Amino acid sequence: MANPHDQKRSAAPLTIGRVAKAAGVNVETVRYYQRIGLIDQPAKPACGHRRYPDAVVERIRFIKRAQELGFSLAEIRDLLSLGEMECDEVRAIAERKSEQIRKRIDDLRTMEHELARLIEACKKSISARERCAIIAALTRPNTPPAR
Repeated sequence: MANPHDQKRSAAPLTIGRVAKAAGVNVETVRYYQRIGLIDQPAKPACGHRRYPDAVVERIRFIKRAQELGFSLAEIRDLLSLGEMECDEVRAIAERKSEQIRKRIDDLRTMEHELARLIEACKKSISARERCAIIAALTRPNTPPAR
């Protein structure tokens, strides 16, 4: 038999604290999303707390998941403004983000290769009692990359 308190708990109005908990964020995140217009702030009754619709939890989860995928809050705002029926536009935004991520991965691989090269040079310089190759490389003036 179901506990009547469980039904009461699930039907309880969503205060900002309950929204935050259900969405897996803190209250300040909810307030921030309100300030920047990603979620609406419900009117505050004369006595009591603001009551949020259930859909706000799903919206916050969408925002957080989109952030995890690398979308900025501005891009998320664009996605939210398009809605579910604008699949072509949403896909175009996702394709641009995917290209940006590919570029970032390429940049990270280049950085990793350069660091590996410096680490190897450092291993050799330590054994030869020379100046640390990493420190030397980081103190040199930047030179444009070879093409």
